[in-house]
Amino acid sequence: MATLEEWYKSIPVVTRTYLTLCALTALAVHLEFVSPLALYLNFNQIAKNYEYWRLLTTFLFFDYFGLNFLFHMYFTVQHSRRLEESSFRGRTGDYFFLFLFGAVCLISIQYFMYLFPAFAPKNMLLFLAPSLSFMIVYVWSRRNRNVRMNFLGLFTFTAPYLPWVILGFGYILHQQAIYDVLGIAVGHVYYFLEDVYPEITGRRLLKTPGFIKQLFGQQQDVPDMVVRQPQDEHED
Repeated sequence: MATLEEWYKSIPVVTRTYLTLCALTALAVHLEFVSPLALYLNFNQIAKNYEYWRLLTTFLFFDYFGLNFLFHMYFTVQHSRRLEESSFRGRTGDYFFLFLFGAVCLISIQYFMYLFPAFAPKNMLLFLAPSLSFMIVYVWSRRNRNVRMNFLGLFTFTAPYLPWVILGFGYILHQQAIYDVLGIAVGHVYYFLEDVYPEITGRRLLKTPGFIKQLFGQQQDVPDMVVRQPQDEHED
């Protein structure tokens, strides 16, 4: 049985880095080194007091240590790892760009809501980590359409329905659906630009900048891959 250290080191670099940053952020809040009020996305504080770190920390805090935190980290790491190890194998720069694309889109949407409050939900969105996590789950589900899954032993379904099953389960538990909906929307935009549009037109609109590939030591000519899972694979 693998030790915790071996399991941690086996996680691909982008997923491992994100897991580490989220865990350290939750630990810092738990130990009261920092308050969540200093981490959430606040455009007023960013503009007036130059608190630019909020553009990053809004994606690093899910919740205080507890069941909700563990649930989000489990789903994020599980699907992010599978995505990074399959269709993004050997393309670390491209996978980092997926995170960057999602973060920029989510912040842009939030900024639009900030400028036009009439389009904003009743409860202000403070942290975008759940939305970014949901985007990863959505992209994984679209790229593994033949994987059959089981939800709490109640029913089975194929992977593309996973985001909607989680969304429905969250609704039953009276959780805010807007976080998940934003993740689905941004994830679908990425999926369309990365997988659907090039297949239809033969052109790519979404390209990872060369300096990001160089930063991660990725070869410029590494081909894009979309790895599908076999039809009879099961996931719990």
